[in-house]
Amino acid sequence: MPTLLHHLLFKSSQPDASSPAIAHKKATWSYQQLKQLVEHQARSLQGLHLKAQQRVAVYLPKQIETVTSFLSISKAGGVFVPVNPVLKAAQVTYILNDCNVQILITSKSRLASLAPVLENCPDLHTIILIENEAPQLDQALSQHVIGWQAFLESSVQHTQAPSIIDTDMAAILYTSGSTGKPKGVILSHRNIVAGAKSVSEYLSITSTDRLLAVLPFSFDYGLNQLTASLLKGGCCVLLDYLLPRDVINALEAQKITGLAAVPPLWAQLANLEWPASINEHLRYMTNSGGKMPKSVLASLRQKVPDSRFFLMYGLTEAFRSTYLPPEQIDQRPDSIGKAIPNAEIMVVREDGTPCAPHEPGELVHRGSLVSLGYWNDPVKTAERFKPVPGQLNELPFTEIAVWSGDTVTQDEEGYLYFVGRKDDMIKTSGYRVSPTEIEEVIYASGLAKEVAALGIEHDSLGQAVVVVVSVEDAESFDELAIINACKIQLPNFMIPAKVIVLPTLPKNPNGKIDRKALTKQFSSIFQETL
Repeated sequence: MPTLLHHLLFKSSQPDASSPAIAHKKATWSYQQLKQLVEHQARSLQGLHLKAQQRVAVYLPKQIETVTSFLSISKAGGVFVPVNPVLKAAQVTYILNDCNVQILITSKSRLASLAPVLENCPDLHTIILIENEAPQLDQALSQHVIGWQAFLESSVQHTQAPSIIDTDMAAILYTSGSTGKPKGVILSHRNIVAGAKSVSEYLSITSTDRLLAVLPFSFDYGLNQLTASLLKGGCCVLLDYLLPRDVINALEAQKITGLAAVPPLWAQLANLEWPASINEHLRYMTNSGGKMPKSVLASLRQKVPDSRFFLMYGLTEAFRSTYLPPEQIDQRPDSIGKAIPNAEIMVVREDGTPCAPHEPGELVHRGSLVSLGYWNDPVKTAERFKPVPGQLNELPFTEIAVWSGDTVTQDEEGYLYFVGRKDDMIKTSGYRVSPTEIEEVIYASGLAKEVAALGIEHDSLGQAVVVVVSVEDAESFDELAIINACKIQLPNFMIPAKVIVLPTLPKNPNGKIDRKALTKQFSSIFQETL
């Protein structure tokens, strides 16, 4: 059985090397072809003197070079850092600097957008382009830029396999926190492989499955579509869609058997017509990243009645935590289910003692999926990664669990129900968004005196980003100017859906802006405007 990330490919259960592994647009790569590409690229990375555990960022949409980069970085002993392709230059350079990325794999067009700020990335020494020539830039770069063919020609023929074990770092995934910049969640090889095994077990994934990857690989839920498919020898079909109709078309044309999405995308898909033929091959659908509206779920189940729908809950720090079996949906439509295979989920009070049935408490996850903490951030790591409640005092070493920050309840039969978050995190369009990151952009624009970014319940988005501000002159206030300032600096999912002006923002006893009061005040704003 595989123990390291790249073993998912090189020890795949697929018996036929000619079977399809990756499909993208009109091209398909067999397992044998994928192995050859990864082996060659891994030797090329070693030709660039990649050292064990060094970070290599991949800033690309979903395409074959993205997949081969993840696997070859692992095989060469490095740590891959998938950068969401929708991020802007400011967020990308933050990630490059935060985890000391030394090699970046990207495209000509993306390099052109990053070039003005790359002088602020002192650790980055090499940029690999998937094209063979570099773009024309207005400024010279201090980094060495190499085209794809030249990169592959740097391959070394005889290399010693790096010494890697399953508890070593494999990847760093960046996720927003409730305050400040995104945090780098460190995933070990064991985390990723255990996640693929667990998810493929309860979804019964086999070598005959064709999974459609529509979510970003920088999202653990999206990455799992690739890893679970490789583990079982199935085919992962890559799709960066422009319109929801593109997803429907791919389901039909590619004979997809498994589809994973988040509530906003499901809501869009539910409003479209689905060809009847999809019901003949779409074996299952899954949801995570937010609560699924009952009306959307009912519509989807009607369109593909033979497909099984799995409601799930997860967090990047522990990959995936719970799932609700499809046969329980009608009985418990509001439940997030029970623990996935090889994980234990506890509901505890602040002192770590177990909650009684229906008593709200914090969800705590223990097991092999618990990540290695936050990169270079011991303070935030200590806040979220804490000892497992109730472990025996006689054990000489302390086992660490993830304390999710989410409040849940548990019924008498052990089924879990999501209540809410303990922090100020905004969950929109399947993304976790830091309110502070949005507020900093608006403060920097000089357009507001006080700013509070809130997550307000929204039928299709889960939560919509609403910004409340106080300004010097309310009569001349321009809402569009604030939104445009955000568009320049932030990805689309962080852009405010609405900006509200108040004479002054309420404060709590500590003198801080009272987010809870504002959230309560505007909790029905989207219902009122429908």
